Amino acid sequence: MNTEYDYIIIGAGAAGLMLAEALGSDPYFKDKTVLLVDKDAKKTNDRTWCFWEKSAGDFDKIINKSWSKIQFEGASLKTDREIAPYTYKMLRGLDFYNNYLNRIQAYANITFSHVLVTGMVDHKSHVEVTTENGNYRAGKVFNSVFDYKSLYQQNKYPVLQQHFIGWFIKSDKPVFNPEKATFMDFSIPQKGNTRFMYVLPFSENEGLVEYTLFSADTLAEEEYENAIKNYIKEKLNCTKYEIIEKERGNIPMTCYNFSAMNSDNILYIGIAGGWAKPSTGYTFMSTNRKTKELVDFLKTTKPLSSFNKKDRYWYYDLLLLDILYKDNSKGRRIFESLFKGSSPQLIFKFLDEATNIKEDLQIISSCPKTYFIKALVNRLF
Repeated sequence: MNTEYDYIIIGAGAAGLMLAEALGSDPYFKDKTVLLVDKDAKKTNDRTWCFWEKSAGDFDKIINKSWSKIQFEGASLKTDREIAPYTYKMLRGLDFYNNYLNRIQAYANITFSHVLVTGMVDHKSHVEVTTENGNYRAGKVFNSVFDYKSLYQQNKYPVLQQHFIGWFIKSDKPVFNPEKATFMDFSIPQKGNTRFMYVLPFSENEGLVEYTLFSADTLAEEEYENAIKNYIKEKLNCTKYEIIEKERGNIPMTCYNFSAMNSDNILYIGIAGGWAKPSTGYTFMSTNRKTKELVDFLKTTKPLSSFNKKDRYWYYDLLLLDILYKDNSKGRRIFESLFKGSSPQLIFKFLDEATNIKEDLQIISSCPKTYFIKALVNRLF
């Protein structure tokens, strides 16, 4: 059994698989050996990823469903918006795993091992990775395994969570409009938090109904599920349905300096590396972009500790999180003001961190200015 590799990737989620495939398909790395390890064989549909994109993209062949219109609802605003040239796309985890694992199997220099990693140490000349089945060595290690512990060991940056439970349901009558996705429905009771329903319709009788919070603390499972039941009954006017599948998730929302955990030869990637958008929790396309940047970076042979950098969007996210952490009930007003004052196209562009300063000011001017001015003053002084 080979125990020495050029690269070891810990975790075969979105970040790990994207990185492994990128290394395998790039001729520059054809002579580099890569070990991908995960305790799970990735044989179940454990998550759903959604993202917006202009025209065709890297994942179109495995997209499960897409929408050209989104709905937003708040306390005093209900609007349906066309989002062209964007399309809102949904990808099932199992489809992604199957596709990427099949592609990776074609690369002779990549090995996928089902094993639990128990530790790693950067010895400067190499990294030693400890597993339940023995030790491995590599020049560089990329770790996508996330642990909340490090976030709560500091108090410089607030830590919120995007936490949710969703039901895939099949109703006995048409209750969904399959042409539009409900991006955020804040018409539900907020209970002092930022709470909304997220609905993805697949047909008139099938869809995902998800109860989502941006808050510091999670709920008892029963509270999520009761909220979903009430929404299906009251908002969808549906009493007879079958639960086909359930999903749940928890994504950190923080501007914590994840790069502090990196070393010259160890880099945290994906959610573990802070690649999730702090203000929304969207991760998939950010991971796709970051992976491409990382592959180009590896060709420079610079130490991994110099990969990450802050930009102005990090500061925008920090102010929003400061506001929501201090008073979590303000989320609905902020997002409602945003959708009142900006087009979804501009909002998507801003969340993609692709706007210019003039467009940033358009976004900022549509938000409650007092909240953000106070948050800025608190950060400065």
